[in-house]
Amino acid sequence: MENKLSSNFHNIISKFQRKALVTSIRDGLVSMIPVLIIGAFALILKTFPIKGYQTFITNFANGFLLQLFDFVYSATFGVLSIYMTFSISRSYMKIKADPNVVHGGAIIASIMCFFILAGAFLPEFGIDKMGPKSMLPAIISGLGASSLYLMFYRFFMKKKLMSFAAGSDRNFNRMLTTLLPILLVVSCFALTNLLIIVIFRTDSFHDFYIEILNKLFSVGKNGFFKGFFFVLLSSILWFFGVHGSDALEGVMQNYFVPGLAQNQADILNGLDPSCVLTKQFFDCFVLMGGCGATICLLIAILVFSQNRARKGLGLTATIPMVFNINELMVFGLPIIFNPIMLIPFLATPLVCYSISYLAISTGIVPMIVNEIEWTTPVLLGGYLATDSIMGAMLQLFNICVGVLIYLPFVKALDRESERTNKQMYLDFIDYYKANDQKLQNETLTEMNNVYGNFAKDLCAELKHDLVDNIKMYYQPQYDYSGKCIGAEALLRWRHPDHGILFPPLVVKLASECGLLLKLEEEVIKTALSERDDLINKYGEDIVLSINVTGNTIVSSEFLQFIRGIDKVTPFKGKNICFEVTEQDTLIFNDKTYEIFKEIRDMDIELAIDDFSMGQTSLQYLKHNLFTSLKIDGSLVTGLMTSLNCREIISSITELTESLNIDVIAEFVEKEEQREILHSIGCDNYQGYLYSPAKPIIEDED
Repeated sequence: MENKLSSNFHNIISKFQRKALVTSIRDGLVSMIPVLIIGAFALILKTFPIKGYQTFITNFANGFLLQLFDFVYSATFGVLSIYMTFSISRSYMKIKADPNVVHGGAIIASIMCFFILAGAFLPEFGIDKMGPKSMLPAIISGLGASSLYLMFYRFFMKKKLMSFAAGSDRNFNRMLTTLLPILLVVSCFALTNLLIIVIFRTDSFHDFYIEILNKLFSVGKNGFFKGFFFVLLSSILWFFGVHGSDALEGVMQNYFVPGLAQNQADILNGLDPSCVLTKQFFDCFVLMGGCGATICLLIAILVFSQNRARKGLGLTATIPMVFNINELMVFGLPIIFNPIMLIPFLATPLVCYSISYLAISTGIVPMIVNEIEWTTPVLLGGYLATDSIMGAMLQLFNICVGVLIYLPFVKALDRESERTNKQMYLDFIDYYKANDQKLQNETLTEMNNVYGNFAKDLCAELKHDLVDNIKMYYQPQYDYSGKCIGAEALLRWRHPDHGILFPPLVVKLASECGLLLKLEEEVIKTALSERDDLINKYGEDIVLSINVTGNTIVSSEFLQFIRGIDKVTPFKGKNICFEVTEQDTLIFNDKTYEIFKEIRDMDIELAIDDFSMGQTSLQYLKHNLFTSLKIDGSLVTGLMTSLNCREIISSITELTESLNIDVIAEFVEKEEQREILHSIGCDNYQGYLYSPAKPIIEDED
């Protein structure tokens, strides 16, 4: 029953997260992370809550530093809603992925519509309307304008109503096709905004929804329930991507900011402070680390999460969140539009609010009597606001409770990520195998789809785990009499989540992220270090074969690496063979010949992997540098059903016999295959008939 409920919950979450609108918002916000990081640090440097520091940045070089921080803040958080509109629109159009539609037109339309909803036509319109206060117009514009644009563009394309200018270049004509769709989209938004202004007697859509929010608090006393509702509504707005604190700034100014002045006046008059709810109350005891009391979430992630990416985000967000700036966590995790995080994100600040209200109203913790900056770190803020260590202790207690609330949901996030990553990996591997030949000439990490993003993640993990998680498996080779004549060292990268990854994919990714040379050097060092164990297992006469790609083996860096090994522990007499595998066609020239000759002079054998009768493969035989070759696996697997495969293998064995080159057949899985190979002159085998590839110590698997 529990597994069924868990499966149903997982399906609901997956369906919700696959919705185009939700994905567009979340992906759009994630792409804003660089803006958020830069803006967060600019804000910290600008508002660092130490009086001496503030005096220094204000006075140094006539306020040069303060102005510098202001410039960066204004260019990031100051116009955050513009970035949001752009990012969401771009993300939405990428998801729709219609190559026949000019995507740039949707972005232009979205930004124009944002300015309409935000009230750019008003005389008092300023930069404050382009920052976090206008997130709701940004989301509506990014999604609404883009979807309308897509609909209009497709309609005009279908009706062949697009206009083109004769003789103009292609880009000009493409942008000209966006004119009518943009015009219609902007007209729809302008008309809607005008109707709102006329019907509700307001100045703009932005002012309209702010006025509605403020009116919700116009009834009732300034007590527990008004504060409770303020925290709840602020958190709900944040969850849906609206900057709750800014949207409810009018409520804060009208109902809670005067509380501190009242407390200070009470003290001056010899009375006890009487107002529990002040701005500092919310800043210190409810919004610890920012909205949702996310300092608790941060601690839960850093201490208990098993997800490395999430921990990395937590570490990056730590410094801003110490100063109660949590946009990086809210948008980067993300919290918004994340159904798993809805309950703790709403519940934690409400529980902290209730505990704090009870503690202060009953006198356990003193009333707030001092004004402090909202960026004052936790514990210090509680102490300074109340002039009591009990204020800091209340914050600490709230944090412990908040961590306990967030903890099971952090674990749920880990489980969801694990499921998603496993399925993504399986889909990615199926995609890679199905398109293997095509993808050899493409860069996986540059693909503009989910597989490209997954490839980037794997590359980042490969860089991190190159040495620690590289393992070598060995597949023995036997002759017809049953004697072991060698073993091939095969790369295995054990991913912490997905287990052993598909080896050709690992090599491909290593090549793309500039790690191929280092990877192959690690493979050689590991194989050589395990050579004695192989000899003990298979016999001292075996040849240890190690794969080296064509690009690597002809590089001067690799040759230098081999020289270094040979100088310390010479290869002579060790029966080492490099199997040349081809990621790219290996071109023979004088330089290639000299490198191969030097390798052979070190007493290292050379073998050709995946040999067939093609012109490229035959080129390798001209120089008498290779001592053996492996028959292309497709020929071996096909020889039982195809006479052509038998004829080709027979031709290869006759050719190599005259050149005194050994032949090994891979993928030998059945006795019948071996007998056919023996009858056409091939007596060396490698495959499941004898053994799969295994580690030296088999219980490692």
